[in-house]
Amino acid sequence: MTEYKTLGFIGLGVMGEPICRNLVKKSGKRVVVFDLATEPLQRLRADGADVAETVADVIKQSDVLFLCLPSAKHVRAVFEGDGILKNVRSGQVVVDLGTSSVSQTRDFAGQLQAKGAAWADAPIARTRQAAQDGTLSVMVGAVPVLYAAIEPLIRCFATDVTNCGDVGAGQVTKILNNMVLFETVNALAEAVAVAKHNGVDPKLLLETLSKGSADSFALRNHGMKAIVPGLFPERAFSTEYALKDLSYALELAADAGIRIRGAELIGTVLQEAIDKGSKDNYFPVIAKHIDRA
Repeated sequence: MTEYKTLGFIGLGVMGEPICRNLVKKSGKRVVVFDLATEPLQRLRADGADVAETVADVIKQSDVLFLCLPSAKHVRAVFEGDGILKNVRSGQVVVDLGTSSVSQTRDFAGQLQAKGAAWADAPIARTRQAAQDGTLSVMVGAVPVLYAAIEPLIRCFATDVTNCGDVGAGQVTKILNNMVLFETVNALAEAVAVAKHNGVDPKLLLETLSKGSADSFALRNHGMKAIVPGLFPERAFSTEYALKDLSYALELAADAGIRIRGAELIGTVLQEAIDKGSKDNYFPVIAKHIDRA
């Protein structure tokens, strides 16, 4: 990690703040941060980070710039205007930790390459607790030389880091991960609803399923920790964000001429939950609406 002296970080939300904190504590590098909210900036300053005044400021100061933003739209906002494309310099690296459009990812990478800079997609998976503990899974899209350069930094906040291929491959892998997750959570929600109405305790149901072939990460986390107790907080991975990520999967499938009916169905389920007022709730809230159907 000696070739990079200063890390930049834009996007200090539910996942971004703990990821950035791990970089501050473990990387041995100077870390410069920016966010529109003042509270995470104050907390990270107390941890040893430097606070930038603007997006342009953090870009100009950083050798490697991490982005942890909610959507492709937000990434575009910091790329254009007085942002990344205008202020990037040769040799600089941008690492996008969010889940974003594959076509946009490859477009931005090409524009940076023309200026002698590099773009890597490195979308994160797992929970807020994993972000705090530094045990995330990260799916990277980058040429081998770039991957080798940024992997030690990523391992400050991740225990499982996979090079999925060239730029865009990390996004493809993460998008499909989320598609499978959403469909699995929907199946769990349906199973719990049917069990409740047939006199079977939902907790007992999922505990039993966890001992057989239906076991999964989603069952033990989204099922046991959210669906069974009915905990669907805000400031978690929301129904709106889930639908956004699913739209990327549907876009990839359409481009390939493949119809993915299960994904189409969960898209309808997520939209119904949003229409019923659960846009900002943790996306397993679909269980509440399935139960009421």
